[in-house]
Amino acid sequence: MRKIILTAAVGLAALILGSVPALADGKVNTGYFGGVAIMGYDPVAYFTEGRATKGSEEFNYVWLGTPWYFASREHRELFISDPVKYAPQFGGYCTGELASDGITVNIDPDAWRIIEGKLYLLYQKGGAAYLEAHPEDWVPKAEANWPKIEAKLEQGKYY
Repeated sequence: MRKIILTAAVGLAALILGSVPALADGKVNTGYFGGVAIMGYDPVAYFTEGRATKGSEEFNYVWLGTPWYFASREHRELFISDPVKYAPQFGGYCTGELASDGITVNIDPDAWRIIEGKLYLLYQKGGAAYLEAHPEDWVPKAEANWPKIEAKLEQGKYY
């Protein structure tokens, strides 16, 4: 029994440590254990289908040192042609938290809005409705706070 517990503990530690390099520079939010941008959801689908769509490892592309998954080859090619157009703002971190000068790694891929052609992700769906109704309350604050939070992420101060 002790051997099983020890093996499980070592496996869990390897999993946690294996996910840290994906988080280390902070440019792209990959969550705590995923290692993939937007928890594996297709960033292009938000624009083309108007909904959160799970991507596939089969259609992946590494950008900013992070794997991104897409629902189709076409979506992957659209992203490759202009990743800044399709990638979520603020590296995919929660816009509401950034507006409050904080950060949360947890996001809900179904909590999102496109405002003025830019994708914003949030922690919960209720925030998405608020963001859509009042973008002036969050977007400028998040934009103002992002450089200092991004610098802290790059220094590993949030992890």
